[in-house]
Amino acid sequence: MKDSSVLITGGSRGIGAGIARRLSADGYKLIVLDIVEPENELQGEYFKVDLTDIKAAGRILKEISIRYSVTRLVNNVGIVKPALLEDTTLEDFSNVINLNTRSALMCTQAVLPAMRKAHFGRIVSITSRAVLGKELRTAYSASKGVLAAMTRTWALELAGDGITVNAVAPGPIETEAFRKNNPAGDPRTESFINSVPVKRLGTTGDVAHAVSYFLDERSGFVTGQTLYVCGGITVGFSGTL
Repeated sequence: MKDSSVLITGGSRGIGAGIARRLSADGYKLIVLDIVEPENELQGEYFKVDLTDIKAAGRILKEISIRYSVTRLVNNVGIVKPALLEDTTLEDFSNVINLNTRSALMCTQAVLPAMRKAHFGRIVSITSRAVLGKELRTAYSASKGVLAAMTRTWALELAGDGITVNAVAPGPIETEAFRKNNPAGDPRTESFINSVPVKRLGTTGDVAHAVSYFLDERSGFVTGQTLYVCGGITVGFSGTL
């Protein structure tokens, strides 16, 4: 295994915590950036930081780049801010873009010198099935769509340096955040869950397994891809007509 340090943003809760658990089991050294402390004991180091704060994030990332040679990065942190188009405020839109997308740019730029020096790197960004369309997701789908597009661009730019760049796009995953943003009893929620071909919600472990694959040293011939971990809902309607 190449240098085993993995930087994970938003790794304290939800999908991020599931990814952290899996990567710890895989033998990686974890470096977690989050505004809240990890919900479980962390096998690694935790840095408390608001990644929407450019100066604070810049200081932490500089410290990490000095202390560690990070050759694996998981851009996971994200917020949703559900709202209809007419109710989406510019403030909310900016906050979602700044956390979900700008932080990924900052983190990737921070670890890139170490990856180039090692002529090895693995970058995985957590996007979303929502980039294909979902009600109440103007800001969120925009932020994740930009991240998906950057993944393809970075893959082309960095391929010659031995660095792969891929995305994992979860569908409905059973987390506290999912339940908060998709309230029980809402017809949209029930319709969405019932449309999943495998007939269940996903788990954080399902997402983590995909991330683990992309981070593996042996996955060097796969880059610029988005893997939907969605139970089949991106394929199409599974019912009868």
